Amino acid sequence: MSTKKIITGVLAGAAVGAIAGILLAPDKGSNTRKKIKEKATDLKDNFKSTAKNSLDALKNGYDEIKGDITKSKNELEADLNKTKNNLKEAVI
Repeated sequence: MSTKKIITGVLAGAAVGAIAGILLAPDKGSNTRKKIKEKATDLKDNFKSTAKNSLDALKNGYDEIKGDITKSKNELEADLNKTKNNLKEAVI
């Protein structure tokens, strides 16, 4: 199961649980609407934070992989140039 599906499931479950708890609690309508608004704001903030952290992790992973590929490319070019020079010297 992908991380995206797990995060989506957790957030959806939290939202359903929060709304169900608020709607089933005996309270005045104005208080219930206020609580729903606060919970929605909290969920939105949590989602933004989770999304930002996930994007940051992806960017860091991408940058690390890109650096590794660049390093490998440079090492390969250096090895090819060394081999090329060795072949030139062997032929001459």
